[in-house]
Amino acid sequence: MPLLYTQNLRREFGGVVAVSDVSIEIFKNTITGIIGPNGAGKTTLFNTITGLDYPTGGFVFFKGEDIIPLPAYQITRKGIARTFQNIRLFKEMTVFENVMIGRHFRGNHPKFTSNKYLNFIMGRIFVAREERDIYFNSLKWLEFFDLLNVRDEYAKNLPYGKQRELEIARALATEPDMLFLDEPAAGMNPQETEELMGTIKKIRDLGITVVLIEHDMKLVMNICDKIIVLNYGRKIAEETPDDVQNNPEVIEAYLGKSDE
Repeated sequence: MPLLYTQNLRREFGGVVAVSDVSIEIFKNTITGIIGPNGAGKTTLFNTITGLDYPTGGFVFFKGEDIIPLPAYQITRKGIARTFQNIRLFKEMTVFENVMIGRHFRGNHPKFTSNKYLNFIMGRIFVAREERDIYFNSLKWLEFFDLLNVRDEYAKNLPYGKQRELEIARALATEPDMLFLDEPAAGMNPQETEELMGTIKKIRDLGITVVLIEHDMKLVMNICDKIIVLNYGRKIAEETPDDVQNNPEVIEAYLGKSDE
């Protein structure tokens, strides 16, 4: 059974159909690329799946559960994290604090008993334990992205490529089963893009399923197990990289013509 699948997912804005009855399947421990010309509906598809936008129709199932009714924060708690096309960091906070915020999302302060004094004592113990967990978990992701040496820098002071990595680290700190990356290579130079390809594979090897929107075809073709192609909000292909490159409808969508 797919880890996530959609059935006839649709999003309309007035008379414009941004996502037109799209059905896709994402399987566990895979890397899936979503590509298409500008305006194809890729980010809108991301937004409707992750709860930032409400679909006009259709269903989204994650781990067998329909997650359409859930707000974005509850979908994140279910195990779906994401980044954005435009970097959204807390730029006046440190690198370490940004990652800790992601981990704080998993925090929980339960009510232990009906005795408020006992609750206070037990709560202090619980919070101290939780803070230690947040601290060491955040260090783990900083180390994963080689950001330990800049942990006390303000996020705004990092080079562009490192800001991208920091945003991914913050998303991973929420302990997701599935990670959505919206154009992670945008603005990166060739060396940074090459490093990003290796990082995405390492994330997959941790058991985290990755779905990414990307215009860099070298990145997509080299790391994806499957590619979903959108055009004018409609799915025109859901195939392996080799099959996508030889699909006449995909060629026509990108080049405006077909060999057939």
